[in-house]
Amino acid sequence: MVENNKIFQIITNVIMIFLCSFCVFPFLILFSSSITSEMTLVREGYSVLPRDIDWSAYKFLLTGSDSIIRGYIITIAVSVIGTSMNLILTTLFAYPLSRRDLPHRNVFAFIVFFTMLFNGGIVPSYIMWSRYLHISNTYLALILPNLLMSAFYIIMMRTYFQSNIPDAVIEAGRIDGASEIVVLLKVVLPMSKPIIATIALLVGLHYWNDWTNGLYYINQDKYYSIQVLLNRMLQDVQYLMSSAASGNSSELAKDIPSVSLKMAVAVMGAIPVLCIYPFFQKYFVQGIVVGAVKG
Repeated sequence: MVENNKIFQIITNVIMIFLCSFCVFPFLILFSSSITSEMTLVREGYSVLPRDIDWSAYKFLLTGSDSIIRGYIITIAVSVIGTSMNLILTTLFAYPLSRRDLPHRNVFAFIVFFTMLFNGGIVPSYIMWSRYLHISNTYLALILPNLLMSAFYIIMMRTYFQSNIPDAVIEAGRIDGASEIVVLLKVVLPMSKPIIATIALLVGLHYWNDWTNGLYYINQDKYYSIQVLLNRMLQDVQYLMSSAASGNSSELAKDIPSVSLKMAVAVMGAIPVLCIYPFFQKYFVQGIVVGAVKG
């Protein structure tokens, strides 16, 4: 029996290593390509191990190091503030929906679910945010539209509250004289760390990777997040390369590492997230499994 268990564990480990390689190799190829010379990439293609190492792509990105640093600072601040506000709003909406004694509970739940199926579209949203709420070229433009609250996360957190917070615990708090806000802060939230960490990670990723809000509502450099800034750099490079192809550009365009630059942009955008994720992984897996919407 012990021998069979060892064989089974060895086979399982081999399978898991094989599956993990499918996740690790793309990142290795991404980083390797970002430090490989442009001519080598064009001539020989991509590889896991770098060949003819060249840091030109990173040098090009870091030429405007002040803009890069400012973009990182803005992105970190927007991600932290936006994620915190999202968690507050999501919790304040999800907790009442999880209580069966909430008046008109089904009406509010329907309104939340309805927003998952239908929305006004990009043009009406742009008109509302820019013309009536006047958030264009402000930091609020990076926080409020599309990302501040999600019906999916509300339903996810509501399901977690219903499935994992016993009614007896809440009733005990009420018997002790605690108000609803005290019950939420002192009883419910300490028991909800997995779902809070899960939603915080997902929302934080959305804020970190978002560039559409900057594209729609920002046209001043000082408000660019790192994703918006890197996207603009890629657009500028593509314009220069297209001009070079038509014979209307300077010698500078010929020296730009366009292929490796795209890889370097992806690396610079992904590294901070890769550093943070291991600290949330335990809660992330548990929150996804327990807080999933049940049929």
